[in-house]
Amino acid sequence: QVQLAESGGGLVQAGDSLRLSCAASGRTFSSYVMGWFRQAPGKEREFVAVINWRAGITAYADSVKGRFTISRDNAKNTVHLQMDSLKPEDTAVYFCAAPLTSSSSSYLPRTKSGYGYWGQGTQVNVSS
Repeated sequence: QVQLAESGGGLVQAGDSLRLSCAASGRTFSSYVMGWFRQAPGKEREFVAVINWRAGITAYADSVKGRFTISRDNAKNTVHLQMDSLKPEDTAVYFCAAPLTSSSSSYLPRTKSGYGYWGQGTQVNVSS
């Protein structure tokens, strides 16, 4: 069984920063890819960022490019999402996710179908 646990959400003002963390655990967890998605009320869950630390590559949604940074803490098996210059439209529940398998060494999925493990989510609220 694989568990993903997000933390770091909260209420901030526009222009502030937050850092989300996702800790992965489980005896069979060996993925080198993890992603972040978000879901605002009444909207579909959307891709935010993904990292493949084996290949050293990342990808971001256009809406967060230049403001958000995804990284991995190797020692703690944790992935972080640093969110700067937050906007009210960033308000959502943020989920981390990991694939069931990685189809290639450069695997970098940007859709929900590329992931099989999901965390419970952490709420981010950005006031104007």
